[in-house]
Amino acid sequence: MKFSGKCPACGEQLRLARLTCPGCKAEFPTDEPLSPYEQLTEEQARFLREFLVCAGSMKDVQKRMGISYPTARKRLNELLLALGLFNEDEMDERKEVENKEEVTMGIFKNANLNSMKASDIIREKLYENGGRATVYSVTGKPYIIRAANDGRTFLCNELPVPANQTYTYDVFDVIVELLLSQDGAARKGNGRNYALGEGDCTLDTVVGAIGKNYFGATEGKYVFDPVFVLASVLDWAGIAHNERGYLRLTAEYLTKVQR
Repeated sequence: MKFSGKCPACGEQLRLARLTCPGCKAEFPTDEPLSPYEQLTEEQARFLREFLVCAGSMKDVQKRMGISYPTARKRLNELLLALGLFNEDEMDERKEVENKEEVTMGIFKNANLNSMKASDIIREKLYENGGRATVYSVTGKPYIIRAANDGRTFLCNELPVPANQTYTYDVFDVIVELLLSQDGAARKGNGRNYALGEGDCTLDTVVGAIGKNYFGATEGKYVFDPVFVLASVLDWAGIAHNERGYLRLTAEYLTKVQR
């Protein structure tokens, strides 16, 4: 019998009471709660398997499961809630954002599918996911990335945005150019505690390059630090590894751009 974490007799939450070794048959009493993964329903477990097989591509999940994008998105939200990755308030906020910003998919029709530019790769991957994606930081914190309807910019509630500024996909090209100029890796830096060109916000850091080459800031000025989100997007897109303190281009991406 497949259990989904609840007692089929009374509905109470099940707990582990005994562990058994399949080799020597030894048994060990215990009293532990089931993990969130063991409490998934069959439908949630199947969606999780398909989502992993498809490497997070909602477009492929839709094809494999024969469901629409709204249904796939609904099941993903239910899965995130079941696994405890979002609480009820965060999920309500996520749904509100999703309902408010329906993306017109026609904005992606001119994407260059053969381009090796980071900006084009990320736009195409967002298209495959219906204009939205959940990316994860080094510590596992989720960020929701949304394509804007102008086809040029993207949104994320956690991104610090200077007044009268937006984030276009070109910001990813600025980051990749820096990484390529430094043998594929660079320090992320710290723009929250240092002015541009000082301390851990020098021009050879990711945050420094964004401040100087994307926002056009001058040295000595304080800049916004969006690296924690942007590095997560590059990792999700398979362009760079998001490591603690560093951002490093993947071997696969390096091979493609060096052909």
